[in-house]
Amino acid sequence: MPTGVALRDPRTQLFDAAERVLLRDGPSALTSRAVTDEAQVAKGVLHRHFTDFDDFLAEFVMDRVERLDAQAAALRTAAGTGTVVDNLAEAVTALFGSVAVAIVPLLTFRVQLRVRLRTAWPVGVPVLTEGVEMVAAYLAEERALGRIAPETEVDGLAPTLIGTAHLLFADRDARPDATAVRKMTASVVGPVLT
Repeated sequence: MPTGVALRDPRTQLFDAAERVLLRDGPSALTSRAVTDEAQVAKGVLHRHFTDFDDFLAEFVMDRVERLDAQAAALRTAAGTGTVVDNLAEAVTALFGSVAVAIVPLLTFRVQLRVRLRTAWPVGVPVLTEGVEMVAAYLAEERALGRIAPETEVDGLAPTLIGTAHLLFADRDARPDATAVRKMTASVVGPVLT
């Protein structure tokens, strides 16, 4: 690798490289060497910006969780427009079409990563928990608008939808099509629609 070449934003470059490796090759292939090779930087670049590889991975996961904020805002804004099923189907497709579905096995695979994340994220699996909060906030908006039944327990329905969607998207090599996602979404939320 060349030395003395200034990097624009090494953290972003490394995070994006980690995402590509994780999505392409899975959590077992995610090593510091794989990340730096993918980012086309010297291995020392990663260790200059992070104390160790688990520190890097913890920051990577939190960065990807923060990216869900815009998606959550867009979903809340969609309340009252389109159909509830279509809005939720699009949201879970975007959530699980991203690196989110690959982060869950990464957390399972790396014990030290889970330990590091517990300080910032004491309960739940980071990406899935954010997804549940996003869906629950949207469902609460729709309940307030009268598009779902007033007695709907959104804090129970949201994890049901996210958990079911995760099972649907769990196979990295066979993504469900839009019809399957919409059918799954309708089966979960259909009973509470008004």
